[in-house]
Amino acid sequence: MAFQFIIEASEGNARVGKVRTPHGVFETPAFMPVGTNATVKALTPEEVRETGSQILLCNAYHLFLRPGQEVVKKLGGLHAFMHWDAPILTDSGGFQVYSLAPLRRIDPDGVTFRSHIDGTEVRFTPESVMQLENDLGADIIMCFDECTPYPVTREYAAESVAMTTRWAERCRRAHQRGDQALFAIVQGGVYSDLREQSARDLTALDFPGYAIGGLMIGEDKKFTWPVCELVTGILPWDKPRYLMGVGTPEDFLDGIARGVDMFDCVVPTRLARNSHLLTWNGRISVKQAQYREDERPPDENCACYCCRNYTRAYLRHLFLAGEILASRLATMHNITFYQEFMRRCRQEIRQGTFHAFRETWLGERKGNGSSRGMLLFPCG
Repeated sequence: MAFQFIIEASEGNARVGKVRTPHGVFETPAFMPVGTNATVKALTPEEVRETGSQILLCNAYHLFLRPGQEVVKKLGGLHAFMHWDAPILTDSGGFQVYSLAPLRRIDPDGVTFRSHIDGTEVRFTPESVMQLENDLGADIIMCFDECTPYPVTREYAAESVAMTTRWAERCRRAHQRGDQALFAIVQGGVYSDLREQSARDLTALDFPGYAIGGLMIGEDKKFTWPVCELVTGILPWDKPRYLMGVGTPEDFLDGIARGVDMFDCVVPTRLARNSHLLTWNGRISVKQAQYREDERPPDENCACYCCRNYTRAYLRHLFLAGEILASRLATMHNITFYQEFMRRCRQEIRQGTFHAFRETWLGERKGNGSSRGMLLFPCG
């Protein structure tokens, strides 16, 4: 069997599982580092593996623009092209359709837009996106959808949901490879009835997995988590659920508690390139003067390559000197922190203590004023 999801333990809606793919197994809940252009910025694939990462996300839209799907296919597919012999997920480009709003035109058949690189006109349809993702060869691929913007009228959101479902049906018919699992994406904005309709319509099409899109794009969190809980309550228990573009440890806890299995976000790598290090005691900005002579590692509770070998004082020096090594070391550390956080979540679920862990974590950060303070940059 090319793709299989096995749930091994659960505590309420939170669950621990394994996803089997043609390129190996990854554990859930899982964080997928973002390798937009077939690379996690600043790191080699071997270094990414050392962080504990078991699956990566690449972006089909960006790889379509450069180097092009024909190049990747000719050179053996994404795994060979980027030297990553482990699971890969490709996003279909729906988020780019959303983020490139000034450059695109949507119609019932697909999307026409201009490349953000050179202005060349590009046409995406469900069928062309399936060919693109089939050529790239990732283990998990996403249906082409419209990421509903926020804010948006209910009328627009309803039209978008109907179109996303039609596109999902077309993607399912056009998908040619049995060694790739095609996930559908639930849309509907912050409208509960539209989210329910989208989830039920897509579930009826019986995809091997499902994603929740169009959240964390500007809406208040008072909308985010009720929508997430509603959708996960409808999606099949025995199939993986992926909350797209999320986010921070606090968001992971809220998502896992509602039955989410997979996450991705650029937060740890972007923070790293801007001198912010994530630790079990909160975030530090290592360029600050207080770290000038600090002999401690970034996190004394971390065993990553960076923390085993370097001090906060040295990292501060590298950042102030503009050295590339600063971003490399900080990225190693931040991704390792995210993977260790996920490992801790899996452990707590197995022990039946996840919800207590979640309440303690969130309570401590609310108490010191740093709750949800890690997110400096938008995901996606």
